[in-house]
Amino acid sequence: MAFGRTSLGSSAAGGGRATGAGGQRPLSDINVTPLVDVMLVLLVIFIITAPLMASSIKLDLPQTDAGQPNDTPKFVAVSVDAAGKVFFNDQPVTDDELAGRLQKAAADSKDTEVQLRADQTVPYGRVVALMGIANKAGLSRIGFVTEAAAGEKPR
Repeated sequence: MAFGRTSLGSSAAGGGRATGAGGQRPLSDINVTPLVDVMLVLLVIFIITAPLMASSIKLDLPQTDAGQPNDTPKFVAVSVDAAGKVFFNDQPVTDDELAGRLQKAAADSKDTEVQLRADQTVPYGRVVALMGIANKAGLSRIGFVTEAAAGEKPR
C-alpha cells in the first residue's frame, strides 16, 4: 500500500489507469504558505517605512512672524434693529458712515468677516442693501448671526 494522498480517480490497488510508479497522480494543490510569508514581510516593511516617507525631504525653512497659525480671524459686527437703524460694532451709524468704516476695515485686512445681525422683521431688501455696501467696500466674507430656537440644543 502506498503512503500519502492519492487523487480521486485512482486506487491504491492499481485498478485504473497507470500513471507511473505506484499508480499515483501528482498533487496539483498550490502551497500558499510561501505567499503568505512574503506578504507578511512586505506588510511589516511598509508599516515601518510609511511614516518615514511622509517627510522624506529635509528642508531648513526660513522663519517669519508674518502669518502665525494662532492669529484670530478679524470680524466686524453690523446690526440692524426692527426700526431699520444700523449699528457698526454696537455704535449707531448712517449708511455713508458704515461704508467708510467698512472700507477702513477692508484696508486693514481683506480677510475681515462681516457678521450681520438683522431683526427678523427687517425687510429682505434692507439686508441685501447692507450686503452690497460691504461688498463695495471690499469685504466679501459675510456671516449671518442667528439664535437657536428655544427648545433646540446648539450643535
